[in-house]
Amino acid sequence: MPKLPPSFKPTNYLRGMIAEIYAILYLTLKGYRILAWRYKTPVGEVDIIAKRGRVVSFVEVKLRPDMDSGLYAITPRAQQRIARAAGHFMVSHPRLQALSQRFDALVVCGFLVRHLDNAWISPT
Repeated sequence: MPKLPPSFKPTNYLRGMIAEIYAILYLTLKGYRILAWRYKTPVGEVDIIAKRGRVVSFVEVKLRPDMDSGLYAITPRAQQRIARAAGHFMVSHPRLQALSQRFDALVVCGFLVRHLDNAWISPT
């Protein structure tokens, strides 16, 4: 394995990606099947799209120093962006349209994870 220079400092982008991978591992261990990671559309992006049972979850991952600030970071505008991207995903995957949908928040704080099911109701 290559050695990193002593002055190596991961960027916010890299830290966010690591938090999303950590979230994927967490969700997988909880019995979710990951359908998409970093799903991008012209109208927005969803960090993780996962399915468990008859529910499709659109998960927003936040890496924060404390749990509360992670939950407050999902603004109404971000919720709308995620809901639009979720609608795009559901239209492109017609066999999933019969399933229930929900929006979850997953906050990563160090090695702690807080998964909030039904974190918000779609504003659209």
